[in-house]
Amino acid sequence: MRTRMEIVRYIEPGAQSPRVGLRRDGRVLPLPWASVAELLRESRDELRERLTAAGDAEVDADAVTFLPPVDGRTEVWAAGVTYERSRTGRVEESSEASVYEKVYDAQRPELFLKSVAWRVVTDGEPVALRSDSTVDVPEPELAVVANRFGEIVGYTVCNDMSSRSIEGENPLYVPQAKIFSGCCALATGIRPAWEVPDAGDLAISVRVRRGEETVFSGETSTARLHRTLDELIAALFAPTDFPDGAILATGTGIVPELSFSLAEGDRVEIEIAEVGTLTNPVVRGREPMSWLVDALDRPDARRKAQL
Repeated sequence: MRTRMEIVRYIEPGAQSPRVGLRRDGRVLPLPWASVAELLRESRDELRERLTAAGDAEVDADAVTFLPPVDGRTEVWAAGVTYERSRTGRVEESSEASVYEKVYDAQRPELFLKSVAWRVVTDGEPVALRSDSTVDVPEPELAVVANRFGEIVGYTVCNDMSSRSIEGENPLYVPQAKIFSGCCALATGIRPAWEVPDAGDLAISVRVRRGEETVFSGETSTARLHRTLDELIAALFAPTDFPDGAILATGTGIVPELSFSLAEGDRVEIEIAEVGTLTNPVVRGREPMSWLVDALDRPDARRKAQL
């Protein structure tokens, strides 16, 4: 059986600073990079060579706290309307449906900044609903990790939280519907790109649990993407430098009916084959996410926020 390998960011008990490591077989091998941002300054070939040459794991994975695999100047971006179901969902909710129909087939994809590094949460940490929103959904997405050269070096799982009620009022409200405290979650691990045989055909599933009941579930595949991963990354990097790389969530093919909305206390569970899992409880409003500010200077503060 092939050993599963993931790039992770973590903090050990009593430590003041996070480390970057390679997780496999329940152990974590500390890596020589000081941050994920520094790691993403390497070329794909250099990164693969250095990870392949890494020694034996030294730290028990159960003894550390895993952090979001993004830091420094690395940004999280997102692509919209990349699946036919996403186009249909946007048309259903919007007062200006034609803009979503046009962008689906347009040469230029919809791309937007989703989160700076410090606002990203990870597995077990809460995602949030805006207090002024009435219809909110998780968006399970394959996230592509690109280095500073625009080379795809890895994949992770993203929950691109979205306010359908705000976006539906006016397409110009997209930043408010998409960018707020608790809007972006990434799995703890980055799967190296060469470890994922075919990123163009990965099963994606999501389940929303409300107490013991599953109130929504859905599945899709990256094979249903309207654009290739290379095309999306090329469009992101064409006008912009990313000196510490970038993470791009590639859109969702799972959109609930408009009658469904997340509620405070729900639990969102996402799985992408060959890549990983991501589970987050749901809170409402800005105040329950205020711990992110403390975690800027005290990464160990994240332990209290995790399940």
